This record gives sequence, structure tokens and C-alpha cells, in this order.
Amino acid sequence: MIAGLDRINELAKIQKTVGLTEEEKREQKVLREDYLRQIRGQVLDSFSGLTVVDPLGNDVTPEKLKEEQAKKRQDK
Repeated sequence: MIAGLDRINELAKIQKTVGLTEEEKREQKVLREDYLRQIRGQVLDSFSGLTVVDPLGNDVTPEKLKEEQAKKRQDK
């Protein structure tokens, strides 16, 4: 589970019922930005491991993706 998600949900419930203080609004904004950053990172990690193959079995992975994959292998 993604860190902070429980608190994001808790703040959303508070916002719907009684409203948020300015401090809670700032906290909510920071937590949401962090959550989106984590999700984007997961998606990028997933895509970076993909190979695209056409119906004939040819590797048609875009060059930009191949370059990123090669760069990642070098970093390890």
C-alpha cells in the first residue's frame, strides 16, 4: 500500500463532513502530490521493462524506450 493513503482518505472524509483547516488543506495537498509522484514512478517502472512485439513477432519497441532500458541496465 502507498504510504499516506490512509491519511489522504481520512482528510477527504473530514473535508466532506466538517471541512478542513488551512493546515489540513496544506497537508492534504502535500500528501496528494506525494501520492501522485509514487504512482507515476510505479507506472514508469512498469513501462521501462516492456518490449513491444508486432503480430509477426518482430521487436518494435520505440528507440527512446530501448535507450532508457539500456541506461537503467548500466546504472545497476
